[in-house]
Amino acid sequence: MDVHKSPRVALVHDWLTGMRGGEKCLEVLCRRWPDARLYTLLHKRGSVSPIIEDRRPITSFLQRFPSVERYYRYMLPLMPFAANWRIADCDLLVSSSHCIAKAALPPRGVPHVCYCHTPMRYAWHMKESYFGGKFGRVKASLVDRLLRSMREWDRRTSDRVTHFIANSQTVQKRIRQSYGRESVVINPPVDTDFYTPAAIEREDFYLIVSAFAPYKRLDLAIESCRRLGRRLAIIGTGQDAARLRALAGPNVTFLGWQSNEAIRDHLRRCRALLFPGEEDFGIVPVEANACGTPVIAYGKGGATETIVPLGRSTAPTGVWFDEQTTAALTEAMERFERSAPAFHSGAIRRHALRFNSKRYELEMVDYLENVLRPAAASPVRRAA
Repeated sequence: MDVHKSPRVALVHDWLTGMRGGEKCLEVLCRRWPDARLYTLLHKRGSVSPIIEDRRPITSFLQRFPSVERYYRYMLPLMPFAANWRIADCDLLVSSSHCIAKAALPPRGVPHVCYCHTPMRYAWHMKESYFGGKFGRVKASLVDRLLRSMREWDRRTSDRVTHFIANSQTVQKRIRQSYGRESVVINPPVDTDFYTPAAIEREDFYLIVSAFAPYKRLDLAIESCRRLGRRLAIIGTGQDAARLRALAGPNVTFLGWQSNEAIRDHLRRCRALLFPGEEDFGIVPVEANACGTPVIAYGKGGATETIVPLGRSTAPTGVWFDEQTTAALTEAMERFERSAPAFHSGAIRRHALRFNSKRYELEMVDYLENVLRPAAASPVRRAA
């Protein structure tokens, strides 16, 4: 490739149905390469930012199913067939993958860099969270066979990637365990220019900002707030909505999806953000910290890399709890309330600034441009 020409970049993303952490990472790439072609399984129009919408995403045959955005997760067995992308006419392929995007196949000799949010959760490390105890014996056996097949496919298609980037040290370990591959770590972007503190009084409620997926464990937060008699506001929606609403009492307010401005307003006013799930990285806790807001988080996964826990620093940014149980979260909330003077908005925000969007863009662009150089570093090797 002529080093003086602008590279022809192709982008692949699992699906576009909302503006979450993965889409915020993709948005930066779309802004950097505005002429890049964007491929995805399916696209719910108007669900992502204008920068991504303007790319006019190229979708798979799954898009032809009526209202597919409502039930696409149940089409997991079809996804390997729909993700059989053979990308032509590009100098660089970048996939943004937590499920199947990394299966895209570039032209021979063209680097494929996968920004991996996690290896496929359903098939690897969170199988029980999604499927455990939900089926009878026969159906459970069929699900096991399906997931075994998906793991084999997932591992096999990892060979289509020349370079892996992990979004956290947690994901770096999963890539090594699942694919036997090494990776570099570049944390996702957090818009610390938008998420800022405000000179307003904190109010007497806790907050959750999350998709309603089983592994997010919002049920723990609902039950803990019920036990303590605390108010809880929940921003989000998803497939677990009916169950969560049935668990909630009058102290819980469901707000649905809200604008970024409304989310920021709630982050500025709440006592603390509750984050009871195990995440790959978790952008929302850092957005909360950028607003000077403490976070009470499950002490596993990405939260261990972003939240400075009470008791381990003179400038804590939150509290960890060690078990995904109502009792553990309840105790953490009580510990937070007893130790409220230890949390200082300015110190919390300063810690969040290290994850700012500009840092992500610089690290990603530098890495990708290095891959494109004629004397680029060797592809990420297999783990020993």
